[in-house]
Amino acid sequence: MGGGASNPVIRLVGVEKALGGQPVLNGINLEIAGGKLTTVIGRSGGGKSVLLKHMIRLLKPDRGQVLVDGVDITRLGPRELNEVRKKFAMLFQGAALFDSLTVFENVAFPLREKTKLKEAEIEGKVLEMLDQVGLTGMGHKFPAELSGGMRKRAGLARALVMGPEIILFDEPTTGLDPLLARTIHDLIVETQRKFGFTAVMVSHEIPEVFGISDYVAMLLDGVIVEMAPPDEFQRTRHPAVREFINVGPRSEAAASGVGKEAQ
Repeated sequence: MGGGASNPVIRLVGVEKALGGQPVLNGINLEIAGGKLTTVIGRSGGGKSVLLKHMIRLLKPDRGQVLVDGVDITRLGPRELNEVRKKFAMLFQGAALFDSLTVFENVAFPLREKTKLKEAEIEGKVLEMLDQVGLTGMGHKFPAELSGGMRKRAGLARALVMGPEIILFDEPTTGLDPLLARTIHDLIVETQRKFGFTAVMVSHEIPEVFGISDYVAMLLDGVIVEMAPPDEFQRTRHPAVREFINVGPRSEAAASGVGKEAQ
């Protein structure tokens, strides 16, 4: 079953991908609604992060189409692809901060690299974003001086600073205790509602994602087997989805190592 968004910003049509000779995506059909938060759940190592990376063409499918605002990005050359990527930001599992730069410099980095803003304008934007994510006065610190939750906040500030239309979140709460994970989820929802970007999140946090998502999709055996608003999703009759929801992936995740890059 594929997604049925009424105003899809991203559409995956028949996307197939094998890695190391092993099929990972087996014909993905998925629609991501504009201005909403869609969460993709599924078993550890089942290809969720691989799916996410196709949306920004960090990976190219073996077959199928990936359409962003109606444009098939699998067919674009480097220059056109770079233009499409300006719509995106991606928040990786570990926040992917530069250790040698302060928090302020990390958040300022994309502005300095990709815009011609004056330093005063950059400073204003960075301080505003740090304030938005609860890091007021922390710009002088280095990533090693921050807690895991604060590093996630700094990564979110950097993702937000360019004003992206779409943000991809790859397991944003990996490595955090349940209370901190809830705080980061709440922050993502708060910023998504405030700024109105389209959000796609890969997560193993069951049942928490049902309380924050507009749509939930489940990836199983390389295809999307269910996608619906949370209340409807939880009423599914699909046996594998029901089992996943009811048993929960926490024990499985601990056993198989959630957070693997291939996930």
